[in-house]
Amino acid sequence: MVMILSIALNLYYKGKNGAAKMFVEEMEKSGLADRARNKDGNEGYEYFYSVRDKETILLVERWKDDDALHFHHNSEDMKNQAKLKDKYELTLEIKRYVTENN
Repeated sequence: MVMILSIALNLYYKGKNGAAKMFVEEMEKSGLADRARNKDGNEGYEYFYSVRDKETILLVERWKDDDALHFHHNSEDMKNQAKLKDKYELTLEIKRYVTENN
């Protein structure tokens, strides 16, 4: 039996005075978001704006397995993303979901 894992992460970026939106704009403009989208094993990388909470941005990431996610998390791009998060003084809440398909 072959088991295929798929990993989804919901990342909630929270800031003040529009900082989360500015963070996303810089992620897109700098190419960091597109580089994540183009990494091997990436199955989705999209930002969403909250209707109820204008200071929260949701990033939904999907990865084919732990190896792909681990590679992404240990990349130079992730270090640069962390610097941007700090620049905009954002807090981050992460929820991880794993699905198994036989």
